[in-house]
Amino acid sequence: MEFSAPATRCPISSKTGKLRILIVACSQCVCYVAYAQKNTDCFAVTHQSALTKGNVIFLLTTIFVTDIGNILTQTGLVARGVLLLLLLFSIISWAIILQKWGTFGRVRRKSEEFLRIFRATRGIANPQALVTAGSPFANVYAAGYRELQSQVGGAPSNPHPPKLKSLSAVTVSMQLASAEEVRRVEKGMSWLATTGSVTPFIGLFGTVWGIIDAFSGLGSAGAASLRAVAPGIAEALVTTAAGLGAAIPAVIFYNHFLQNIRDLAQRLDTFALEFTAQVEKTFD
Repeated sequence: MEFSAPATRCPISSKTGKLRILIVACSQCVCYVAYAQKNTDCFAVTHQSALTKGNVIFLLTTIFVTDIGNILTQTGLVARGVLLLLLLFSIISWAIILQKWGTFGRVRRKSEEFLRIFRATRGIANPQALVTAGSPFANVYAAGYRELQSQVGGAPSNPHPPKLKSLSAVTVSMQLASAEEVRRVEKGMSWLATTGSVTPFIGLFGTVWGIIDAFSGLGSAGAASLRAVAPGIAEALVTTAAGLGAAIPAVIFYNHFLQNIRDLAQRLDTFALEFTAQVEKTFD
C-alpha cells in the first residue's frame, strides 16, 4: 500500500522488528501512514507538520489494537473462552469500583455535614432537624433517637424530662444500626476479592492450555525448534496477562475500600458513644 503524499525526512531512529506501522500523522482529518522495513535507520513522516501528542497517542493505540486483534484471531476456542470470562470479571469489577468510589465520596461529604450540624446543636435534637440524605450517621442517630423516645415517651426538651430506663438499650440500637450501615457499604466487596484471587489462575489455565496445544502441534509441524512453538506460546501468555490485568485493579481497590469501611465502622462506633454520653447528661 503506497501514498503519494509529500514526505520530509525525520531524524528519529527506528527499531521496528516485525512492526510495519511506524507513524500515523493526522492533519485536517487526513491520515497518512508511513511504512518501513525492518532495520530501517530513519523513516519518513508524511506531511510537513510535526507530530503532536495526539498523533503519538493515536499511533500507540493503533499499534496496540492491531497487535491484540492479530493475536485474538489466532487463538483457539479455549483461549477465547478464557479471555471472554476474564473480560466479564473485569467489566463487573470496574462497575463495582466506580460505584464504590462514588458511594464513599458521597458518604464522606454527607457525614461531615451531619457531624457538623449535630455538634453545633444543644441537647438531643429531633432527627428531622438533622436529616442528611446519604449519611450513615443520620440512620444511626435516628435508631438511637427512636429507642430513646420509646423509653422517655416525651420530648427531651421538657424542663423535667422523665428518667431514662436503660441507656444500654439505646447503645445497642445504635450499634445494630451501625452494623447494618457497614453491611450496606460492604456490598460488592466479595466480588472484588474473588476477582483478585481467581482471575490470575483462570489466565494461567488458558496459558497452560495454549502451551499444551502449541507443543501438540509441534509433532505435526515436523520441526523441533523454538521458532515452531514460539508463536503459540506467545499467544498463550496473553491469557495470563489478561488475568493479571483483571486481578491487579481489583486487589488495589479492594484494599483501599476495605480501609474506608474500617474507618467508617470505627467512626460510627465513636459516634454512638458520643450520642449516649449526650443522652446520659440530658436525662440523668
